[in-house]
Amino acid sequence: MTHETQPEQAASKIGTEGVADIPIAHNERVLSGLLGQTVFAACVLFTAMHLYALNVSPIETWAFRIIHVAGGLAVGFAITAAYTLDRSPGERHIGKVEWLAMIPAVAAIVYAAFAIGYAWFIRETQGTPPAGWVLVHMSWALTIATGIAMISSWIWRGSSRSVHWADAVLIVASIIVAAYLLFVLQRWRMAAGTPFAGQTEFLVSAIGVALIMELTRRVAGLALIVITAVFLVYAFAGPYLPGLLEHRGYSPQRFFTYLYTDNGILGATTAVSSTYIILFITFAAFLQASRVGDYFVNFAFAAAGRARGGPAKVAVFASGLMGMINGTSAGNVVATGSLTIPLMKKVGYHPRSAGGIEAAASTGGQIVPPIMGAGAFIMAEITGIPYTEIAIAALIPAALYFLSIYLMVDLEARRGGMQGLPKDQLPVFRSMVKQVYLFLPIIILIGTLFMGYSVIRAGTLAMVSAAVVSWFTPHWMGPKALLNALSLGARMAIPLIAVCACAGIIVGVIALTGVGARFASMLLGIADASHLLALFFAMCISILLGMGMPTTAAYAVAASVVAPGLQQIGIPPLVAHFFVFYYAVLSAITPPVALAGYAAAAISGTDPLKTAMTSFKFGLAAFIVPFMFFYSPALLMDGTWMQILRVALTAGVGIYLLAASVQGWFLNGGVNLVQRVLLLAAALSMIAGGWMTDLLGVGIGGLVFVWQAAALKAKPKALT
Repeated sequence: MTHETQPEQAASKIGTEGVADIPIAHNERVLSGLLGQTVFAACVLFTAMHLYALNVSPIETWAFRIIHVAGGLAVGFAITAAYTLDRSPGERHIGKVEWLAMIPAVAAIVYAAFAIGYAWFIRETQGTPPAGWVLVHMSWALTIATGIAMISSWIWRGSSRSVHWADAVLIVASIIVAAYLLFVLQRWRMAAGTPFAGQTEFLVSAIGVALIMELTRRVAGLALIVITAVFLVYAFAGPYLPGLLEHRGYSPQRFFTYLYTDNGILGATTAVSSTYIILFITFAAFLQASRVGDYFVNFAFAAAGRARGGPAKVAVFASGLMGMINGTSAGNVVATGSLTIPLMKKVGYHPRSAGGIEAAASTGGQIVPPIMGAGAFIMAEITGIPYTEIAIAALIPAALYFLSIYLMVDLEARRGGMQGLPKDQLPVFRSMVKQVYLFLPIIILIGTLFMGYSVIRAGTLAMVSAAVVSWFTPHWMGPKALLNALSLGARMAIPLIAVCACAGIIVGVIALTGVGARFASMLLGIADASHLLALFFAMCISILLGMGMPTTAAYAVAASVVAPGLQQIGIPPLVAHFFVFYYAVLSAITPPVALAGYAAAAISGTDPLKTAMTSFKFGLAAFIVPFMFFYSPALLMDGTWMQILRVALTAGVGIYLLAASVQGWFLNGGVNLVQRVLLLAAALSMIAGGWMTDLLGVGIGGLVFVWQAAALKAKPKALT
C-alpha cells in the first residue's frame, strides 16, 4: 500500500489532532512479493553492515570503502531496477534483438564471476596468485558484459515479476569490481595511479567508474553526469588546451586506476558517505519511522501556525530541523513542502511564493549545525579542523540565513495583509509541550558531541534514543519497525552514496591534473587587484560548480577547486571553506539550474524557472552572509564575546535592511523605489563590519525611516 497523499488533500486534513497524521508523499513505489522482500532484505543488510562495522567490529579502511561503494552500487541498481519495472498489463516477451544482447552479456558475466571465484580459490588454497590469463580474461568478460548490459538497460525494461536481466548483470558487475580490488588489494595500493598499472587494472577501474556514473544518472539526474563527463574529457584533452587549462596528459591505465584510490573515489567523499552520511541518514530514517520527525513539524505549527503568514514561518523552522539531517535540499522540499506549500497557498501566498519560500528554507537546512547535511563532516575531513569547532562556527551564519528567510516571509505577509491559520486547524500547543521529550534524540546528539564522544558514537546513541522515545508514543518501534527503518535508511542513503562516489571522480581529476592549483593561482592574481573581486569570482565558480548537484557533491568539488585559492590569498582555512560551502549550498536555489526550486515547483504546480527565481529572491539576503564573515570572522566565533555580539547584531540589522529593500516594505509601511535603493545601499554598507560602515548603514536606514514617517504623517493632510 502506498502513502501518496495529494497536497491539497493533505491541507484539508489538518485538525486538532496535528499535522503528523498526514502521510508525506515520497514519490516511490512500495514493492511486494518475493522481489520486494529481496530488495528489502538487501537494504536492511546494507545498513546493518555499516552500523556493525562502525560500532562493533571495524573493517580495514580501504576494504571498508571498497565494500561500501560496491554495496551501494549493487543495492542501488536493485532498487532503481525494481522501481522502474514495466507494470503494464500482460506479460512482456523478450524480442530477438534483446536475446542477441542478453546471451553474450549473461555468458560473459557468468564467466567473469567464475574467473574471479577461481582466482580467489587458488589464492586461498595454494597461497599463490592465479595464472595471469585468468584475470585478463575476467576483465575483458566484465567489460563486455557491463557494456552490453548498460546499453540494454537504456533500451529495454524488465517485466513486472523480476528485475531486468541487464540490471542483474550490473549488480553482479559491481560485486566483481569490488572482489577484484579486494583480491589484489596490496598490489592495487602500490600500482594504482602509477605507470605500473596494467591493462587489467585499467579495465576494472574503468568499469567501476562507468557503474558509478550510471547509478548517479539514475538517482541524481544528468546534471552531475554532464559535469563529470566534462572533467573526464578534460583529463585527456588537457595537452591540446591553451593556457590555464593545459596539462601534460595521462595514459588511460594511470588515469582510471588513480581515480580508484584515496585521491579520488575512495577519498574524502566516500570516507564521509561510508561513515557519517550512512549513520545520520539512518538516524533520519529512525526519526521518520518513529514519527519523531513529524513531531518537529507539529511543534512548529503549534508554535507559529497562528502568526502572520504562519505556514510559511513553519516551513522555515521545520525545514531547518529536517534539512540538517537528510543531506539534500530537494529531498527536504519533498518531505516538508508537500504539507507546507498547500497551507501557504491557503492563507494567501501566491503558489510561486509558497514554492520559493519552501525551497529557500529547505536549502538552509544544509547549513544548520550540528549535522549540516553531512557538509560539516566533509569539511572536517578535508581541512583537519575538529568537527565541534566547525559546528560552533556555523551557528551565527545559520541563524542569519534563517533570519533572512523569516524576515522575507514576514514582510511579504505584512505587505499582503495575510493572516495565520485558525486555532481549530492547528495542533494544540499544550499537548505538544507535553511531548517535548521527543526532542531528546536531537538533545542527546548535541550533548554527546560536546561531551567529547566521537561523532559515530553520538549519532548511534541519538539513533537508539529515537527508537526508545517512540515507546512512549502510539508509534512504538518494534522489530518490524526497526527493520523498516534500516531499509528506509538504505533507500535514502543510496542517492548520496552514488553522488559522493561520482564527486570523488571529479576530485580525482582535479588532483591529478592540478587544475585546482591553476584556479588558485588565477584567484591569487585577481586578489592583487582586489580581494573583493577575487571573492566575487570564487562565489561565481562555487555556484557554477554546484548547479544541478546535491549539496554534498557540490561542496566536495568546490572545496577542491576554489578553497585552495582562497587560502593562498591569505584567507584562513575555516573562513575559506565556509565561504565555498555556503555558495555550494545556495546553488540549489540559484537559477537556471535550481534543484530545490524545481522540486518545489512540482508541488506548487507553478513554472519551474519562475519558482526558482522566486526562491532566489527569498534567499537573496543570505548571499551576502559569506562576505560578512569574511570581513568579520567574529561571525564564525573567532573573536572576543563583545566582538561576536556586536557583529552578530549589526549583521542582523543589515539582513533586515536588505529584506526590506527586496520586499518593498520597511517597518510598518511600503517604500518607493528610491527608498528601496537607499535601503539596499544601507544593507551593503554593513557587510564590512567596521564601526564607520555600520554607522553609515544605520544612518541611511534612519533617514529612510524619517522620510517614511514624514510621508505617512503628510498623507492624511493631503486627503483632507
